[in-house]
Amino acid sequence: MNRKYLYGPVSSRRLGRSLGVNIMPHKTCSLDCIYCECGKTTNLTLERKEYTPTAEIINELAAYLKEKPQLDYITFSGSGEPTMHSGIGEIISFLKENFPQYKVAVLTNSTLLNDPQVREDIKNADLIVPSLDGVSKEVFHKIDRPHENVSIEEIVSGIRKLKEISSGDIWLEIFIVPGVNDTPEELKLFKEILEKINVTKVQLNSLDRPGIVDWLKPADKEHLKKIAAYLGNVEIVN
Repeated sequence: MNRKYLYGPVSSRRLGRSLGVNIMPHKTCSLDCIYCECGKTTNLTLERKEYTPTAEIINELAAYLKEKPQLDYITFSGSGEPTMHSGIGEIISFLKENFPQYKVAVLTNSTLLNDPQVREDIKNADLIVPSLDGVSKEVFHKIDRPHENVSIEEIVSGIRKLKEISSGDIWLEIFIVPGVNDTPEELKLFKEILEKINVTKVQLNSLDRPGIVDWLKPADKEHLKKIAAYLGNVEIVN
């Protein structure tokens, strides 16, 4: 079949055999993260709308899944922030109603989680992986380069509120940028936040493929182990 919105299944380090669902135009996002493997954000926006036809996405999923492929997850990610698509809730509901044998995952940069409608739309996913790369404003802006109306306070608030209503697991991802968000001061802020939001799991990630800026380097494995030990109950993504 000709696939426009689906890719893979791919072998994911975290999710096993994962069918990707890309519901956003290329690099339409609320952040312009320095480590993004998809490249620089070309449409930096917070606007939530139906960027691609919801009905077409559902039809493509139905045609693919009726063949009963072996999957560990159906994962909303791709080349833009998936929660910006206003139809994501309808698509997740379709999957849960018609193909309940498959687990649904949503990878999100967390910027829209303070919106009650966004939380409602994704709360029934089996797994939500929000990201949090910095707690101080300076670090957050250096790594994630957000839209001007995005604040770290709203991101943290959104993750906490999502935890209260989500029916699935929440794995918080922290992308370690050596020399930026691994300082004693920033790690102390991370530790304080993690104690407050109490997610299912915290994962440390680091550079695996080239990012956008040439100074970005992967974190040393031993260094990641020290950070994980300090933060407590943290998993390193291999």
